[in-house]
Amino acid sequence: MISVNSVTVSFGGSDLFDNVSFLVNPKDRIGLAGKNGAGKSTMLKLLAGLQNPTKGEISKPNDYKIGYLPQDMIHQHGRTVYEETATAFEEIQQLEARLEVINNQLSTRTDYESDAYMDLITELTDLNTRLDYIGAGNREEEIEKILKGLGFERSDFNRQTAEFSGGWRMRIELGKILLRKPDILLLDEPTNHLDIESIQWLEETIDVYAGAVMLISHDKQFLDTVTSRTIEISNQKIYDYKTNYSRYLILRQERKEQQESVAKNQQKVIVQTEALIDKYRAKASKAAFAQSLIKKLDRMEIVEVDDSDSATMNFRFPPPALCGKIVLTVEHAGKVYGTKRIFKDANFILTKGEKIALVGRNGEGKSTIMKMIAKQTDYEGTIQIGHNVKMGYFAQDQAEKLDQNKTVFETIDELAVGDVRKNVRSLLGSFLFGGDDIDKKVRVLSGGERGRLALCKLLLEPYNLLILDEPTNHLDIRSKEVLKRALLAYEGTAIIVSHDRDFLTDLTEKMYEFRHGKIVEHLGGITEFMEKLKMARLNEMNTKTPFVKEKSEVKEEKTKVIPVNIELEKELKQLKNQITKSEKEIERLENEIKIIDVKLSETAQYQTVMNDKEVFAKYEQNKKLLDAEMQIWSDLELRLEQLK
Repeated sequence: MISVNSVTVSFGGSDLFDNVSFLVNPKDRIGLAGKNGAGKSTMLKLLAGLQNPTKGEISKPNDYKIGYLPQDMIHQHGRTVYEETATAFEEIQQLEARLEVINNQLSTRTDYESDAYMDLITELTDLNTRLDYIGAGNREEEIEKILKGLGFERSDFNRQTAEFSGGWRMRIELGKILLRKPDILLLDEPTNHLDIESIQWLEETIDVYAGAVMLISHDKQFLDTVTSRTIEISNQKIYDYKTNYSRYLILRQERKEQQESVAKNQQKVIVQTEALIDKYRAKASKAAFAQSLIKKLDRMEIVEVDDSDSATMNFRFPPPALCGKIVLTVEHAGKVYGTKRIFKDANFILTKGEKIALVGRNGEGKSTIMKMIAKQTDYEGTIQIGHNVKMGYFAQDQAEKLDQNKTVFETIDELAVGDVRKNVRSLLGSFLFGGDDIDKKVRVLSGGERGRLALCKLLLEPYNLLILDEPTNHLDIRSKEVLKRALLAYEGTAIIVSHDRDFLTDLTEKMYEFRHGKIVEHLGGITEFMEKLKMARLNEMNTKTPFVKEKSEVKEEKTKVIPVNIELEKELKQLKNQITKSEKEIERLENEIKIIDVKLSETAQYQTVMNDKEVFAKYEQNKKLLDAEMQIWSDLELRLEQLK
């Protein structure tokens, strides 16, 4: 458990956080919310111990292990993917070395009744429990499971990490963190470099993860799936909602409306009081009364309405130019880079008004075929653009391709022609570039601002075919929703590559899946596709060969006559009864602790509990009793396994 107590963080004379407090409980699933610059990433750094608060403290148990994944990091080279991932087990190597030392001491010492000897036994039990928890016995299997879940093929395991892009190296770092099994995962935009399959796998992994998770994400569906608590950072304060992101948005709006109502009523009281002060201030007989009203106003705590970032893009794609019914024809298309074949024999026809999505794992060729259609790379087969088709292409790295030395205004103005050129300022305003922002150099823009500027370029001409490769990269949730609405209203044809399921939902009616060098058509939207994908994975798991081997082994064992040891059976039964009793006691203590944890996690009750010495003493005692009971349960389980 992590306790954030009255924390203030100041930068340049202003507060990012002001006296904030909250608890992170075991198994919490927390999403951090708030506008850009509110301090979400800073909060993760504080919890990770990479930054210290200006005031207050962040406390956690001494042996509490933290796994932190930042948005950007320096990657190590000189190892294969497998070797780099295996470095996650440094803790296992250290624990095993200590275990060997203890075993050597136990085998030579004879002071069996001494406290020092019992301390060694206790440490031995703790080490074995930890090794079992972090998977010391099956580390090779764990590495393969994690890497494959993150999208690596077995053939990638022996490749050097330097051969992979930054996004793939980020996956390796995420894999290492998951293998270490820390008490809490702190993840800053973990889905940025993941494809749909890997995001789904990460959701399933987090769902069964034994520790707590706190994360930042612009993927709305991911947040809704994995989080059950949302902490909003707003106006240097935090607001704690015991719900997922979508429900939080509703509750936040209700809270703001309540604040506005209270603030409005308070303002009426202030105006009335000030009028009375002005009326009676000059009268000697009422001067004391006027002074009391002035003091009353001075003592009044002004209700602040949260400064929500309501600015949002507002645009529509221009009406598309007329074109023929067949917009695009792809026949037997394929692509080879050097000796590596990406895919072959791609065939599909795109008709006027259709919107399709290209999905599949990274590296399977989705961006490649977009470049092929845009005539930016050579290819096999035939790709034919229809009559009078005018294509607008948004590349995955479009935002990075912008001229860094030009201003926002120059970037659009030099491409605008005709009537559009007269309205460049208005067009930029619809993409949230107003006032002095249009004179900023591209190099000083944030990732989100560059993404919006790159999208703005698509509105300069009436394209009837849009090719959009990851258009939501760097966009916040609200901007994604605006882009989605614009595409839904767009009357032209669109091919979209995206890993954002919420963005694709109800937007496309057909999917083309890229897998193992082939392209397969799926009718229906992203929801139906994800269900098919999930069923395919389950079927793959159920058809693995080890099940056949296990059945044959069981059959052979049934033919054996195993003698029954009466005394052993009796001791086993007693142990099982003791374990059941211990588990019930653990459950009782956990429930009592949870009641206080809930109160401590609520700002309104936090101080009340902390000031009640009797309640807090009982709380601390229960935690000690729980630790002791967990040790008893662990010893009983260990004894049971030994007897079995």
